[in-house]
Amino acid sequence: MPTSRTLRHLALTTAALAFPVGWVTRAAWGLPTALGAHRRRLRPLVAASPHFSDGKFHNTLETPALAPANTRDGLLRQWHDDRHVGLPGRPIPLAHAELPAEAAELAVTWFGHASALLEIDGARVLFDPVWGERVSPSPILGPTRLHEPPIPLDELPQVDAVVISHDHYDHLDLPTVRALRDGQTAPFVVPLGIGEHLRKWDVPEDRIVELDWDGSITVGDLMITCTEARHFSGRYFYRDTTLWASWAVTGPRHRVFFGGDTGYHPAFSRIGAQYGPFDLTLLPVGAYNDAWHFIHMDPEEALRAHGDLGGGVLLPIHWATFNLAFHRWSEPVERTLKAADAKGVPVVVPRPGERIDVLNPPKLTDWWTEVGSAADHPHPHGDAGLGTAAFVRALSRLISLLPD
Repeated sequence: MPTSRTLRHLALTTAALAFPVGWVTRAAWGLPTALGAHRRRLRPLVAASPHFSDGKFHNTLETPALAPANTRDGLLRQWHDDRHVGLPGRPIPLAHAELPAEAAELAVTWFGHASALLEIDGARVLFDPVWGERVSPSPILGPTRLHEPPIPLDELPQVDAVVISHDHYDHLDLPTVRALRDGQTAPFVVPLGIGEHLRKWDVPEDRIVELDWDGSITVGDLMITCTEARHFSGRYFYRDTTLWASWAVTGPRHRVFFGGDTGYHPAFSRIGAQYGPFDLTLLPVGAYNDAWHFIHMDPEEALRAHGDLGGGVLLPIHWATFNLAFHRWSEPVERTLKAADAKGVPVVVPRPGERIDVLNPPKLTDWWTEVGSAADHPHPHGDAGLGTAAFVRALSRLISLLPD
């Protein structure tokens, strides 16, 4: 007969082993579905694109996605030491826009990060909607929201199109897609390959429109054109199996450009000449770092792109909602406004959830300085919006294993 001491030891050992098994099970829950379509299913559908070769999509320019090996030690140190810097110092103020029954001539509601609702010539286009709590395939790992969604997704009016820039988790969110699948009737207009993710998530075939760069679709009175971007794609270890894009929306009277997520590239000038000039540009200004300079613009590059596009009003996006880099939380908008002031570019900086009449924009109100950055108000932090320290350790390990 085992002694009580042996039984107690066995129970403690079992409990100690059960915790990591349970944690891993929770972390992996729903993973196969969230990852999207496998590359074997994607390849036959995208191989005819002139931008696809050797099993993946390519940028027009050579574009390293990460830093060369000699800078990775510094990047790993940043993941460990600076992951709290991008947190806000205080709660982020939200607005709850009263969205009109009829879409306006030109208005935009920014919900944070790259999610925005455009009203143009009486129609509505929803860009990169992400209402989920984490931008990750896992329910317990990955970057968490720094503020709540400004309005519930079911309060959105019916839209004419849902437009996606690429398949990264902070732009293509499974819970949000499912909610829009059930609560809206609009088509999903996406770059090549992303339609296969949507099919896996039971979006009806007749609501999926896939386009290559410079491909267009007419939705009502709007022409929505898939335009070049400089980025990459992937929801797991296989990368660049789906296309990434920016978008031009052309109505009878107004034109709008949505940058999604991109590094600076000379094609902005061609896009401006071919599809612009644009009354409004929504351009990414955040989550920049020297280590991924080619795939994310900094604020000064966003202003340059705005000029190349023939932009009128600039709305800075891709900041404020998720901690995805190492700059101070408010730095992107501060640098954007400084660069815009030097160039005389009109900028709107709504609070998340605030609706802007682009034809009669309000006076710029500084709401971000009071929020500040956690780096300016040192105090103990939780998970830094990254999920857990385990996520940071795992990500660091993955970066260290990447080939030179």
